Amino acid sequence: MPSSRSGTPDCVSGAIGKGHRRDMSELAVTGLQFGLLLLLWILILSIIGAQSRDMAVSKKARRRTRQDTRQTAPPPPRASEETAPATSSTGRSSGQVPRPRPSKLVVVQGPLQGKELPLASSPILLGRAQECSLVLEDDYASGKHARFFPQGSRWFLEDLGSTNGTWLGDEQLTRASTVEPGDRIRIGKTVLELRT
Repeated sequence: MPSSRSGTPDCVSGAIGKGHRRDMSELAVTGLQFGLLLLLWILILSIIGAQSRDMAVSKKARRRTRQDTRQTAPPPPRASEETAPATSSTGRSSGQVPRPRPSKLVVVQGPLQGKELPLASSPILLGRAQECSLVLEDDYASGKHARFFPQGSRWFLEDLGSTNGTWLGDEQLTRASTVEPGDRIRIGKTVLELRT
C-alpha cells in the first residue's frame, strides 16, 4: 500500500482530507447562519427605533397642539357679548359669529419650517413629487401624499393613499376632512397649519 509523505497510507489521508473539508463547509454554513441572524436582529431593532421616534414626534406634536390651542383660545365672552346676537352684512341677525377666512398654509415644523404657501381657489397637492404645489423634503412623505382643496368658504384635506398616513390633529385621516385655522396637519415629520 503506497503511503503519503507523512507516513500515513493514502486511503487514510484521503479520508482525513474529506472530513476536514466537510468540517470547513459546516463551519462556513454555521458562520453564515449566525451572520444572517445578526443582520435580522439589526433590521428588527432599526424598525423598532424608527417606530419609537415616530411615536415621540407625534406625542410632541400633540402636546404642542394642546399648548397652542390653550394659548390661542379666545377669552370667554363678557355678559354683554353673550346677549348681543351677531348681525350679517344685511343687518339681520344670523345667530353665529362669522369664521375668519384662511389665507395661507404655513410649515411650522420640519425641513421646510417657516415656508408659507398662499391659498387661492385651486387645490394644493402635498408630497415629495416635483409636480406637487408644496414639495416636501421628508422621507416619510409619499410622492403624492395629500390634497388640500377649497369647497365654498371651507378648506378640506384628504389623504391620497399615502404609505404613512396624513394626520389632522391627533386623528389619522380616512376620508376628506374640514380644516379650520389653527389645526395642525402632520405628514411624516412635517407639520403644517392653516392660518388667516
